[in-house]
Amino acid sequence: MDRNSACFTFARLFPDFRQQICGPSLFYLSIMSSNVPIAHGDITAPTPQNTPLTHAPIAAGLSRPTVPDISEDNEPAEDESEDPAQIAGAQAAMLGLVQGRLADLVGKSSGYIESLPIDVKKSVEALKGVQVKQNELQNQYKRECLELEKKYLELQQPLYERRNAIISGAAQATAEEIEAGSQASLKDDPLYTPLPSDEGAPAAIPEFWLTALRNHVGLSEIITERDASALKNLTDIRLSYLPSDSPKPGFKISFIFSPNDYFENDVLDKTYLYQEEVGYTGDFVYDHAIGTEIKWKEEKDLTKEFEIKKQRNKNTNRTRLVRKARPTDSFFNFFLPPVPPENEGEDMDDEDLVELEEKLEMDYQIGEDLKEKIIPRAIDYFTGKALEYDVMDEDEDDFDELDDEDEDGQFDDEDSDSEVELPRRRGPPKGRGGSSAGAVNPEECKQQ
Repeated sequence: MDRNSACFTFARLFPDFRQQICGPSLFYLSIMSSNVPIAHGDITAPTPQNTPLTHAPIAAGLSRPTVPDISEDNEPAEDESEDPAQIAGAQAAMLGLVQGRLADLVGKSSGYIESLPIDVKKSVEALKGVQVKQNELQNQYKRECLELEKKYLELQQPLYERRNAIISGAAQATAEEIEAGSQASLKDDPLYTPLPSDEGAPAAIPEFWLTALRNHVGLSEIITERDASALKNLTDIRLSYLPSDSPKPGFKISFIFSPNDYFENDVLDKTYLYQEEVGYTGDFVYDHAIGTEIKWKEEKDLTKEFEIKKQRNKNTNRTRLVRKARPTDSFFNFFLPPVPPENEGEDMDDEDLVELEEKLEMDYQIGEDLKEKIIPRAIDYFTGKALEYDVMDEDEDDFDELDDEDEDGQFDDEDSDSEVELPRRRGPPKGRGGSSAGAVNPEECKQQ
């Protein structure tokens, strides 16, 4: 389908936009073509030679022709209908034409603002000035919320230290703590059998943080079996905020490790920095992240795979074995965050740019989830309770509707015999790329 044909078709389907899409000249042609019937086939102009002398049947008073009722018998057969490939090609051509035209219109002024009187234009500019002051207050509000988060994090520190002592087995659980935990379990499951609340000997919880991380949907996909051997030595994950006098606001996630066979570091940090000003949505905007350089022990780098290759000397014809490393998937790549381009105008292929944006988004989301979910509710991720909240927390737009029929067109007997209503809990609000922390709801800041 050529451009003119596509324009004519689009003009008939969308008359309100045909001038913008097809242009002025094709606009008028499309109007004429939509109003003037065009017969198909061999068209011959009327002449005395081909014009009959007798009157037409209608003029002679004969019965008018009738049109039969539409029925399934009168519908064209499949082989008589239009070629599906041809229809698909026409639709693709039309879609490309429309998208190209609409892309050209994005960001362009309609001329309305420019046509306003000078006094009205001044009022428009004044509203922009008012918006500037609103943005300043929003930025101040987010800064104060961040300070409030820091305050409540300090109040929670004794609880985090107590949690770490119980996990490591350094402290004994009290009867009061056991009783409170049993009551929480009964609230979630009425059939739960409470444990004896008498105090027992201290007992460390093995692989607590590895289990908690694996029960997070996003992290479970990047933790390999090789990583698990190192993460078994993870003893704590801690949150801290950057000082108020830092050039940029942000937070730091610290992974505490016991001595292990993989690296020398006792602590691996990941620092997330926000931009100084809040973004258009009123939240802090992710700027970049900084990770700790891991000091791997010899031949223990989990972010690389090693392979042995044989090489032959061209002159002496002697062979040797060479050990080469190549990057591989690993959780510990988390400490080598992707780097955004320094200049917005930096040339990058579209595919590379999309891939970089996806990596930056995933990296930032993992940091936010550690800060807002995993660290404050580590026990819920260890037991798997948090998975229910995470599923409820997902946007409905992320899912497509599925038909009730299976591939064979038949309903599943088990599903059709009975309906099971799953219990629903209202999960915590989703973290949006900004300052919302697990300890403080940003909406509560407005009430302070």
